[in-house]
Formats: sequence, structure tokens, C-alpha cells
Amino acid sequence: MSIKQFLNTGLQFCEHLHMHHGIEEMHIFPVLARKMPAFRKELELLTQHKQIHAGLEQFQAYLQGCASGDRELRMTELKVLMDSFGTVLWTHLSDEVEQLGAENMRKYWTPAEMKIMPM
Repeated sequence: MSIKQFLNTGLQFCEHLHMHHGIEEMHIFPVLARKMPAFRKELELLTQHKQIHAGLEQFQAYLQGCASGDRELRMTELKVLMDSFGTVLWTHLSDEVEQLGAENMRKYWTPAEMKIMPM
């Protein structure tokens, strides 16, 4: 993989994660929040999105600077930027899996309700 491809892959990751979280926040979380406290705005999962995006925006700006030639790609700098949101990203992924697991979903929703969810 060339440096250009590497930078483009990183930038695509940023765009996809922004889009993914936007969809969750606009369409998925409001439905789940009707019965599941973890998906309400003031609680952990949305707070994690904000923490992830604070680091993700710096990561994206760094990659854009490297792609435009304004700065030199330094893997040590890139790692620091990734580490700035890595822990909360992995925690968030684990928390979502736990919340959306079948056992937990059954606590809040009937099978009939789950079948008509808009997702």
C-alpha cells in the first residue's frame, strides 16, 4: 500500500465513522431510547460519540495535512492521535454490543416490537 493509499484509507475511516454515528444519533438511538436508558442523550453512549469525535477530528486534520503535503507523515504522531480516542472507541464498541445483545434487548422489547424497528 502506498502512502497516498494509506492516508486515503485513514480519511475514509474518518468519513465512515462520522456517517455511522450520524445515522445512529438521528435514526437509531432515538428509537432505542424510548425504552433503553443507555441510548438517551445525556447518558454514556452519546457521550462516548462526542469523546471519539474530539480525537477523530484531530486525527482527520492530521491526515488531511499529510495528504495535502502541508505536513510530513510521522507514524509516532499518528499513533498519539489514534491513542487519544482509541480507548473510548473500544469501550464504546463493547458497550454497544452489550446493549444490543439479544439478552439485553429482550429486557426492553418484545419480538414483535423488534420486528418493526426501522433498522
